[in-house]
Amino acid sequence: MPPSRREDLIDAAMRVFYRHGFHASGLDRILEEGRISRMTLYNHFKSKDEVILAALRRRDEIFRNKLMKFVDAKTRSPRERLLAVFDFHEQWFQEEDFCGCMFINASAEFNDPQSPPRQVAAEHKRAILRYLAELSRDCGFARPEHIANQLNILIEGAIVSAHVVGQVQGGGADPGAAAGLAREMARRIIETAPSG
Repeated sequence: MPPSRREDLIDAAMRVFYRHGFHASGLDRILEEGRISRMTLYNHFKSKDEVILAALRRRDEIFRNKLMKFVDAKTRSPRERLLAVFDFHEQWFQEEDFCGCMFINASAEFNDPQSPPRQVAAEHKRAILRYLAELSRDCGFARPEHIANQLNILIEGAIVSAHVVGQVQGGGADPGAAAGLAREMARRIIETAPSG
């Protein structure tokens, strides 16, 4: 089934917000990106705020599905599956259109913790942490949630490093290197984690 115009609109909004930010991106830019009429926009959404939430939810769905498929395809070894999460991030950081994490970006632009975009961003981060905890439980660690929290801190740091340092024009560091370094540290954590 071909995608609906609503889906086209959400995908266009997701691309625009990811590249240019939420506050700096007007509806006209989104309509132009998706070649969508204003009437189509207002048939599906009442406001830009609704478009932002739909774009964040779509990004969450796409990102988590890609991550899980990557890990599933990479290996069956429980410990290697945890490390594959870092391989996924290394590949992501090296993509031409890498602009950091859409959810970190949303949290920076919507600083009220109760704002709906901030809530969606927080739920995405909690979902990633739950996935890491699930992978950690599969490894038989005594404290899987603790290991997941440690690995998550490494991932979040790598994302910010890859975006801020790795994307400096005219001589920035290799953005993939941040994930590689985080992977090295993750391996040490995994190798020394006590089993349950």
